[in-house]
Amino acid sequence: MTEQSSAPENQDEQLLAAIDLGSNSFHIVVAQLDQGELRTIDVLSDKVQLAAGIDAKRHLTDEAKQRGLDCLSRFAQRVKDLPRDAVRVVGTNALREAKNSREFIEEAEKILGTPLEIIAGREEARLIYLGVAHTLADDQGSRLVIDIGGGSTEFIIGERFEPKVMESLHMGCVSFSKRFFSDGTLSHKNFKRAQTAALQELQSLRSHYLELGWSSAVGASGTIKAVRNACHSCGYSSDRITLSALHKLRDKVLSFEHSDQIDIEGIKPERKKVLPAGIAILCAIFEALEIDEMSFSEGALREGVLYDMTGRLRHEDVRDRTINALMQRHHVDQEQADRVEQTALLAWAQVKESWQLSRKHYDMLSWAARTHEIGLTIAHSQFHKHSAYLLTHSDLPGFTTHEQRQLAALVRGHRRKFPKDEFKALPKRLQEPYRRLCVLLRLAVVLHRSRSKDRLPAISFATENKKLLVEFPENWLAHHPLTLADLEQEAEYLGHADIKLRFQ
Repeated sequence: MTEQSSAPENQDEQLLAAIDLGSNSFHIVVAQLDQGELRTIDVLSDKVQLAAGIDAKRHLTDEAKQRGLDCLSRFAQRVKDLPRDAVRVVGTNALREAKNSREFIEEAEKILGTPLEIIAGREEARLIYLGVAHTLADDQGSRLVIDIGGGSTEFIIGERFEPKVMESLHMGCVSFSKRFFSDGTLSHKNFKRAQTAALQELQSLRSHYLELGWSSAVGASGTIKAVRNACHSCGYSSDRITLSALHKLRDKVLSFEHSDQIDIEGIKPERKKVLPAGIAILCAIFEALEIDEMSFSEGALREGVLYDMTGRLRHEDVRDRTINALMQRHHVDQEQADRVEQTALLAWAQVKESWQLSRKHYDMLSWAARTHEIGLTIAHSQFHKHSAYLLTHSDLPGFTTHEQRQLAALVRGHRRKFPKDEFKALPKRLQEPYRRLCVLLRLAVVLHRSRSKDRLPAISFATENKKLLVEFPENWLAHHPLTLADLEQEAEYLGHADIKLRFQ
């Protein structure tokens, strides 16, 4: 099944949906895009606690997977009438960590009818900041945004709508609950162990963040919201979380012997089990980063996903900025990249219908053409492999980990032997489209091997059954023997991968 774009042409009053598969909770928010602004229509959430279902071998248990799939079956009913391009689904730390997450992802995609994207920690941080920034006043000055999730905690320093520094640490209310409060027993000793572990994690960013500084600290998502509500209901603070209020709440929670006994107005039953760990992490954050008070924002990851989607609809895709920055950082020959890109996209336009290639494939082919030579900054020998490595392992704002692998597969395959195994490693629905995209990229690279500034002649691309036909003006190849030799070699490479290339 190929990815088809079915978003309505009229973007006014369009409905968009973001689904956030967190380590503790799954969330869905549906909003209406009206005159460039988002207006929330519906919000649903479910405490799936996916991270609690990861066993000692880092596998999701059958019970945890079923909880998640049952929740998504309910969410699917809410988005079944929306175009596929209007729904975006992202997974975070639990799905990053679970070794068997692919099984869950495939089932989830069947239920929702749309791809599930696993996002890296720093990309999660970027989207969280975007969601928070759009729900706060557009003030001057920098802000520190913190989001304690089920399996990770994100830290971002930014100004207005631009994150400047982002980090994701491996500590969350679910993972720390399993580690330090597994049977629900509460004690000062266990709490201190949890707080100390959090302080150790924070050492990696403490000095740098304190050196940068910020004007205000803002918390996001369920754990910090629960702490804020608990402090308010107990009379320890009003709208903000203060250091003294946080310490009073800590003492209040530790006055109970078991998490099930926690009786604080505003704390839901399903939140009790993970609240002590969340408070321990927040106490460590206040101490390590010398925070006196923290406000709360209703915006978080799912809102950030929505605003990121609206940017793509307006062709303000952060991924374009990321690719341009990557090209500058690795000193890419811009003119050569442009030549390869234009030819690859020309070929895409001529075969897109017969090969069932969508607008998303257009974007991926464009980005692959622009970055296929970044590996030259490492070494010329095997530079296509270096390029693929950089695309796989760099922090690329806007890209999911799956998109980075897809982009890397295209770039890895742009020269020499066709890497069949690279494409077999992709999800089945993507294998054939990306093999085809790689063929188009390879041909564009071959045709511009000389790096000449002279324009290519009018070339036509067509498909016939399983063949790709490339037609040049009469006698052009005869006058360009090097290109002819390169095409003959390319036909041999592709033939070993069961791809037939014909040219005349």
